[in-house]
Amino acid sequence: MAAACARGSPGHGPTVKLLVGLGNPGNASKDTRHNVGFEVLEVLARRAGSPSRRQRFQGEVAQATIRGVPALLLWPLTWMNLSGSSVLAARDFYKIQDSDMIVICDDFNLPLDTVRLRPAGSSGGQNGLADVLVRLGTESIPRLRLGIGPVPAGRKAADFVLGKFSQADRERVAAVVDRAATAAEDWVGLGIQAAMNAHN
Repeated sequence: MAAACARGSPGHGPTVKLLVGLGNPGNASKDTRHNVGFEVLEVLARRAGSPSRRQRFQGEVAQATIRGVPALLLWPLTWMNLSGSSVLAARDFYKIQDSDMIVICDDFNLPLDTVRLRPAGSSGGQNGLADVLVRLGTESIPRLRLGIGPVPAGRKAADFVLGKFSQADRERVAAVVDRAATAAEDWVGLGIQAAMNAHN
């Protein structure tokens, strides 16, 4: 596995897929709406046999095999709004093509229970995704967004995303995180179009 993950460029073995989950570090951020990207990676790591993690690229990294494909799971620990520096470092080290990476994050514009895959586009107001797109210099980065909305009337979006889910919503969140993990696996194994057809 280590040899397969050495580089993602042609001529260096199987193409490596980079799966990035966005969130904020620390116990205080655990289980917040902004951290569902981290939660999806936790599920993927568990399904892959809970691969060990290393501190690299200003984050935590685990090598895994998903649907027979070598993959790198990346939890940036830079805080959400600076996620791009971690993603850029990992992408450049492994020489991964933009189409071979996916960013998994929350989206307060989408209702809870929604999973949305896209091959490219704007950040839609998600600051972590926005930083990734700016640092990488392109909007052609596949993304998997999990709905956490709507933002209640009169409440600021910034405060809402940093809040925790209600106990009543936690079961729904666990289900959508599980679905998103399957969508990410389908992206790895089947490609973006087939995964979109199956999950959007």
